[in-house]
Amino acid sequence: MRAGQRVLFIQTAFIGDAILATSMLETWRAARPFDEIHVCVRKGNESLFTAHPFVKKTWIWDKRAGGFQRYVRLIRLGFQLRSTGFDAVFTPHRHASSGWLAWCSGAPIRSGFSVHPLARLLTEVHLHRFGDGTHEIERNHDLIRSWAPKLKGPKLYPSTGDAAPWLALNATRKLRWVIMTPMSQWHTKQWPLPHWEQLIRMQLNSGPDIAVCLMGSPSDAPDLEQLALTVNSDRVEIAAGWKLLEAARAMSFAQAVVTNDSGPLHLASAVNAPTVAIFCSTSPSFGFGPLSTHSEILQVEENLSCRPCGMHGHKQCPESHFLCGVQVSAARVHQSIQRLMMPKS
Repeated sequence: MRAGQRVLFIQTAFIGDAILATSMLETWRAARPFDEIHVCVRKGNESLFTAHPFVKKTWIWDKRAGGFQRYVRLIRLGFQLRSTGFDAVFTPHRHASSGWLAWCSGAPIRSGFSVHPLARLLTEVHLHRFGDGTHEIERNHDLIRSWAPKLKGPKLYPSTGDAAPWLALNATRKLRWVIMTPMSQWHTKQWPLPHWEQLIRMQLNSGPDIAVCLMGSPSDAPDLEQLALTVNSDRVEIAAGWKLLEAARAMSFAQAVVTNDSGPLHLASAVNAPTVAIFCSTSPSFGFGPLSTHSEILQVEENLSCRPCGMHGHKQCPESHFLCGVQVSAARVHQSIQRLMMPKS
């Protein structure tokens, strides 16, 4: 490929996948600074790229429409991509929709994984390494390695204005904040709420200058409010429904971020926040662990025959005991936080 080409990266999966895909943008930009970069994400994730310094345009597929209308929108988007005239399209997403969009773009180079259901529509297919400890950003790098050999990590670009909610929260008291994101849409990825309660109490007891911010989506607010009510401390605050880049900016200020294996984990990685990642039913070997310079992974120490019970989480434990979550103690997580908060030499 000559310099000054127009390239598209398609990742229409969940927030965490879109964040990790920014590694491809960073890698490509470093190797080919004169190319025009576009991204395509699902509706709701486009805010990650607000005022992004080198993304020319963010294309959006609105998956929320039901029935036939959903595919009308997909077809319309495909023809819009074709009219743009891309030279190369890369899709780490492994669903038929992304393969169809890549093909419909008409780009002479269309790169994806061999496990893609529409791999026959791609011009380049690559082995999808999974379960061997290969991180997602390394897997994705295989799609562009021929043009951009030096891997870069994921990165987001919050603006100065995105810091406003966090600065307002901390305006009157100079405290050492730990951000905790207790919720997950998958029950078996979510460390038990009673354990979170224990952890919050331990953290607050570790010093009068320690504060905890419970962060989540608007739908998480009732559970977060109940946690805060149970702990009953003026050093526990709730941040429910902040914009994605506002949450990322807040994490960049925090002493530590504690999270499940879910989207907030990757937000923390993208701003290099010190991170404690708790893995319940899933495994770090899947390739979605923290990437921050200072981070720790906690998981059950016992070798459970039922774990991992799937690539994604479940609505409830298939074995009805949830030992993979219950047996990760609050004391262990607290110790990890304390290590991360120690002054770095």
